Amino acid sequence: MIPPEWLDAAAARLAGRVCITPVTYDAELDLYLKWENRQTTGSFKLRGAANKVLSLQPWERARGLVCASAGNHGQGVALAAQEVAAPVIVFASDHATPLKLAAMRALGAEVRTVPGGYELAERTAHEFAIEQGYAWVSPYNDGQVIAGQATLGLELLEQLSPFPAQVCLVPVGGGGLISGIGLALRRLPHPPRLIGVQSQASAFFHGLFHRGTQADVIETESLADGLSGAVEADALTIPLVRSLVDDLVLVSEEQIGQAVAFAWQRYGEVIEGSAAVALAAVLCGQVMARPALVVLTGGNIQPETHLALLQRYGAAAS
Repeated sequence: MIPPEWLDAAAARLAGRVCITPVTYDAELDLYLKWENRQTTGSFKLRGAANKVLSLQPWERARGLVCASAGNHGQGVALAAQEVAAPVIVFASDHATPLKLAAMRALGAEVRTVPGGYELAERTAHEFAIEQGYAWVSPYNDGQVIAGQATLGLELLEQLSPFPAQVCLVPVGGGGLISGIGLALRRLPHPPRLIGVQSQASAFFHGLFHRGTQADVIETESLADGLSGAVEADALTIPLVRSLVDDLVLVSEEQIGQAVAFAWQRYGEVIEGSAAVALAAVLCGQVMARPALVVLTGGNIQPETHLALLQRYGAAAS
């Protein structure tokens, strides 16, 4: 579905444009940690957004770019658009965190907030792009976006050789990142088990994976705001996740908050709730296999929220 050469082209296109983020090893937990919160925009989303924007034809960029975002994808699109001098409009839920809204605007994006949740913002943005003739930059339902996210997986193959982990845990929203990583890991002769993690509060892909439907999912507010919203019915990621992913598990809001605090207390790293779900699955015993690799996808958390979680779970702030 996504040609292997697209992954290599994305890696070449993004060389020097995205950071090679560090991997550390916790010997006590037998756990490898990929710190994508150290990425230029504080999130892995820059990879897919930049690859898509840079792959567009000049006439497509000139029309202007439109996307929907909880914050991280919009920052990636806005930063990539600066390089090609393209205007950007981002539609965001009015529930989006002020930190992320401000960051998108600081990168030059026009941000339009939509009352309601992320799903409504995405639908509004897509309809606007079609009606006005803007280039649509999906956060996950696009082959070039997925190829861009796959560069994280290709990076891991270079950083960890021979590849040591028996299992790799990745946060899942629309499925673009785990699809890309899955495609990259398939280059190994014996790929690790690939497990996606979502919040119980927004378990849309979990429903698709285990029951074949997301129609019965009821969404509530979550610390993992970047993973919220239903998956497009025709998303490329649905068949990709079904073919590449071994399991998809859920964690509670309590477990997500504990993982955010744990990352600061043990590693001195600031991660957002969306990034913490995979770590939470390890810490709460959902996934017991070792050695394990956890992808920490971003660090764009509202400072007051971070401080409150540190205080609640006993991690001293400095």
